[in-house]
Amino acid sequence: MWSSDKRAPVGSFLLWLFLLSAFSSAVSMLLEPCSVAFAGDGRVTVGYVIYALMGIFISTPSPMLACYIALRRRGEIRGPREFCGRVLRCARPLRAALTLAGFCLAALLAGIVCGAPTGAPWYLMPAALPLMILGGGVEEVGWRGFFQPALEERMPAAAATLVTAAVWYVWHLPLWLLPSSNHYGDSLAGFAITICVWAFAAAALYRFTGSVFACVLYHAFLNSMGAVWDWNALFDAMPKQPVMIAYYALLLFVALALFRAAERRDGAGRERLRGGAGG
Repeated sequence: MWSSDKRAPVGSFLLWLFLLSAFSSAVSMLLEPCSVAFAGDGRVTVGYVIYALMGIFISTPSPMLACYIALRRRGEIRGPREFCGRVLRCARPLRAALTLAGFCLAALLAGIVCGAPTGAPWYLMPAALPLMILGGGVEEVGWRGFFQPALEERMPAAAATLVTAAVWYVWHLPLWLLPSSNHYGDSLAGFAITICVWAFAAAALYRFTGSVFACVLYHAFLNSMGAVWDWNALFDAMPKQPVMIAYYALLLFVALALFRAAERRDGAGRERLRGGAGG
């Protein structure tokens, strides 16, 4: 998504990410009693409506919004239409579909073997997928569509992935302060492991396919699994079951292999360009 001869405006992105996240977190903490009341007895108040809208339109999409603002201020994009075009662009649709399917299948098998069913019918998971694009998937526009490749201009891919994972993790931490949050009381260490492995998987998915939207769908798929299994018990907990440990190890191995394949492909492309210029 980020393709420019100029250095990416990483500082601007982080500044806007911090401002948007700080604002939404402050409002959410102020209105948290309204959310707790809704969770307790289903009472809808004006405060709860503001709380929910804050999460949908500012808090969750803040990485995407920060990316848009940084690129717009830099003059790299002219408006929302061009921005959306970059998000939806996919030069290798078949490769993107097959790689995405493989990552999603691995997560699904982990859920089937290790997950604690919620008792909800299975069809709620695909039904929740479109909602989870807004409820998490759009984060990837900022993380993998901009921040990760921008960092790769400055450091090796593995280091860029770890930095992205660290920022992604810290960005989530205010949720542990909100009693009505689905992360409240969960293992910070377990979530850190999950975030780190998924950061490598999503970064490899983007690097190998060039599709930001594939990353959006992958994130949305992972979130939609919460409709059928206890998401927090599956992914926030420390991985102790052999199958979950194997899932994380396999995911990391495949991600590194895809990184390597993408590097070889890019290197071969640069050699062809140099050869053509020399001829």
